[in-house]
Amino acid sequence: MPRNHKRIPQELIVKQNRLATIIGAISIALAAVPHAAASSADSYPERSISWIVPFPPGGAMDAIARVLSETMSKDLGQSIVVENKPGAGGNIGASYVTKARPDGYTIMIAANGMAVNPFLYKNLSYDPIKDFEPISLLAAVPNILVTQATRSDVNSLADVIRQAKEKPGHYTYASAGVGTSIHLAGALFTYTGQLDMLHIPYKGSGPAVSDLMGGQVDYMFDSITSAKPYIESGKLKALAITTKKRSSTLPDLPTVDESGMPGYELTPWFATFAPAGTPAPIIEKLNAAMLKAMETDRVKQIFATIGAEKIGSTPRELASYMAQETAKWKKIIAETGISVD
Repeated sequence: MPRNHKRIPQELIVKQNRLATIIGAISIALAAVPHAAASSADSYPERSISWIVPFPPGGAMDAIARVLSETMSKDLGQSIVVENKPGAGGNIGASYVTKARPDGYTIMIAANGMAVNPFLYKNLSYDPIKDFEPISLLAAVPNILVTQATRSDVNSLADVIRQAKEKPGHYTYASAGVGTSIHLAGALFTYTGQLDMLHIPYKGSGPAVSDLMGGQVDYMFDSITSAKPYIESGKLKALAITTKKRSSTLPDLPTVDESGMPGYELTPWFATFAPAGTPAPIIEKLNAAMLKAMETDRVKQIFATIGAEKIGSTPRELASYMAQETAKWKKIIAETGISVD
């Protein structure tokens, strides 16, 4: 044995062997992770799924979630239970979902608030981008500019714009509350047209429509779901629709853009999300089930009844759309000063 060679202690050899064993075990475990995720997705779902609706029952959002969950349950082989968790403009339900396990057994339907609330609420408890995995855009439910059917002085959007410019600060528009799509439609209208009109917020669409029909307020950008029955019964007069394209439910009603306010568009959209970290294969399975459900006669029938226009998307398309909507409303809210705090 060479003179300078030192014998390695037996204890050190044992420790090195143990370390090599641990490293090998970790490597095997890491290599198995993709396989485990794939296996989990293959067997998903193995129990019922909770679908959170962050608003009260009865609205378009609730109707969309319920008809889709009913149809998807048959396809996925497990029940999907709709749970309403309303409050704070959808923030209570959204916050609840961020705390759920990212395993595909808790999902949420959301609306424009996902892109708007970060700029309306100063102390939002979640990040709409970082805390959620996008699943799919579902549908758009347009808002309609309506007024009393008895008014003879207003028969078009051009009449509204002309009168508002002739009497700044004189005319009012109602909403279902600050930050709702109904309010944002009106805010975007006055912002785009540089009009001075007074916003009158209510606690829900029902009381607002009641006062509109009674003449206490002049206008409202109500949801097509609640406005359509009053339009058809002759109690409200429809002037224009807020979306880029006309609605298949009311095809003769022109858009705001084509009625004298070029560039105006507000599309109240609904989409689905899961907690951040939900495995991609599970997201893809949910996405496929949603897109398949939207092609069924049952879903098409309910969508038509509430005036919903089917969209559908990939998760990546929803993420891109969210980014665009977030940038758009960040600018508008900063310039209009809309706030709920």
